[in-house]
Amino acid sequence: MPRAVVCYKWTVDEADLRVDPVSREVDTGRARSRVSDDDHRTIEAARRSADQLGGELVGLTFGGPGAAGSFKDVLARGADRAVLVVAEPGVRADGHVTAAVLAAEITALGEVALVLCSEGASDTCAHEVGPRVAQRLGWPVVTDVRELRIVDGAVHAVRDLGDEAETVTCDLPAVVTVVPEVAEAPIPGLRAIMAGGRKPSEQVPVADLGLDVDALTARTQVTSFLGYVAERRRRRIDEGAPADQVAALLAALEQDGVLR
Repeated sequence: MPRAVVCYKWTVDEADLRVDPVSREVDTGRARSRVSDDDHRTIEAARRSADQLGGELVGLTFGGPGAAGSFKDVLARGADRAVLVVAEPGVRADGHVTAAVLAAEITALGEVALVLCSEGASDTCAHEVGPRVAQRLGWPVVTDVRELRIVDGAVHAVRDLGDEAETVTCDLPAVVTVVPEVAEAPIPGLRAIMAGGRKPSEQVPVADLGLDVDALTARTQVTSFLGYVAERRRRRIDEGAPADQVAALLAALEQDGVLR
């Protein structure tokens, strides 16, 4: 049976992040973890693609044991089973490590014809894991996809190139990275949630994949992580007649480029 695999990330909820307005340090202490909205859309696109492929859909992620908390959500959204490759304590995973682990598990699954990834993770937006997975597998990759169909063993995709679009066809097996516009992500109903609770899930120790030290050694290091703080001008216009104040406001907005 041909399989489709959707790779997703269990990451902190950006809505729970707090940024110190002075130091710009990011406080993640109270942040919950979740599957991002962009990955929800990718899962929906993968579910449709698996139906067109005529095979099962496997949800795949890599992280600490806590990432098993994602299973319920992913299975309720249409995955037939979920797999977590459990990282060893202290392992620092960048795009190089993550792609090596995901590609190894995809190979271990067998009979995989299609891999879908979000174009970028919600926390890093590095846009590198999908192409790296394709390189490790030796498969073609189609990036920035906003429309996707699987027909007669081939990918038919429309790529978002900013002001232009490109239509491409690619034989399977292949890796596809998608932009958020690829699909809307419906909220699972009670029946889907209950059905998801009965679907299989698995946790695979990363040591079982037989990867060498180089594959599990990060190539990059984060040297700082600062939040964005908007600086407001706090311009006060309170002198003169009301008409003069309006004119001064319009002039200030035009000077700042808000009005043209």
